[in-house]
Amino acid sequence: MAAAAAAASPADKERFICIYPAYLNNKKTIAEGRRIPIDKAVENPTSTEIQDVCAAVGFNVLLEKNKMYPREWNRDVQYRGRVRIQLKQDDGNPCLPQFPTRKSVMLYAAETIPKLKTRTQKMGGSDQNLQQGEGGKKGKGKKKK
Repeated sequence: MAAAAAAASPADKERFICIYPAYLNNKKTIAEGRRIPIDKAVENPTSTEIQDVCAAVGFNVLLEKNKMYPREWNRDVQYRGRVRIQLKQDDGNPCLPQFPTRKSVMLYAAETIPKLKTRTQKMGGSDQNLQQGEGGKKGKGKKKK
């Protein structure tokens, strides 16, 4: 079996690199699966966000929604998914010269995900909701006294 895996072309889907959201998550420790520095990591990235970022730059991307990172104890849909990316061509050269290694792809994804429209809209909306929620709680507290 090892000989068959070595002979397989880098363009085969089985030879694409895997990126799990846990690799880029700043809420995880290295023991829990984070693979990039915490200051460059993103808060709770999803597999679809990783797919969007990598497809936009020109990678051949495959999203596997039902796969899970083995070290992930939480079974929520938010933590599911794995992105497979073709890193090398048949001849062994990188598909995109600016991304020669899997680490360079992970760092790029972590750098770009916060700039996504879905992220910037969510952040603005959640701040307003938090303020409204806190105001409501304060009001209820005053009425009880």
